[in-house]
Amino acid sequence: MGTKTLLEAINLSRSYGGFIALNETNLSISAGRIVALLGPNGAGKSTLLKCLGGLLAPTTGNIYIEGFDLYLDEVEAKKRLAFIPDAPLLYPELTVIEHHRFIARAYSVTDFENRSRSVLEAFNLTDASYHLPHALSRGMRQKAALSLAFIREFSVLLLDEPTTSLDLESAAALKLLLLRHRERGASILIATHDPIFANEISDDIWKMERGSITDHG
Repeated sequence: MGTKTLLEAINLSRSYGGFIALNETNLSISAGRIVALLGPNGAGKSTLLKCLGGLLAPTTGNIYIEGFDLYLDEVEAKKRLAFIPDAPLLYPELTVIEHHRFIARAYSVTDFENRSRSVLEAFNLTDASYHLPHALSRGMRQKAALSLAFIREFSVLLLDEPTTSLDLESAAALKLLLLRHRERGASILIATHDPIFANEISDDIWKMERGSITDHG
């Protein structure tokens, strides 16, 4: 564990016109490591994660997931990558369980029933499994979005402010799932405002401000 790099970014930056949201950044995370990224609002954490997750094309640089270039080998890279942004992205016409089935089919999950049941129980979503997103509270929508990451296998997991709307029980369930996947060798990067959660869950803490990672722990 910890010797193979699963997530790597080289000379990564993102600009909007004359505004630099993300300064040129190099980073790498090895297998079996959890990294917490701390920083104030506007520091560039979400921009960084959106670039690393393939939702936002960088202005410069390259991103590698298990050695596959995220933009040149997108299919292979994204087979290995899971990203849950800060705002839950759910289809309004699909129930929670239908979201699970959709992800399972997209990633050719073979043990769907067991995986879905396990993650629904972990996040206390079993009774809401047939609810549409509009019928869920903000915290329940957050849990539903987070549950999608654990329906399938991944090598790299990116989470942006995952605990913002979670109660203590759900945050504890998330922590347990993350630790299990770390033990299985995943690389995990979590942007958070919660220093307590960061200290409890992470192997390394990075600090970010004004578009740059200023401290690698």
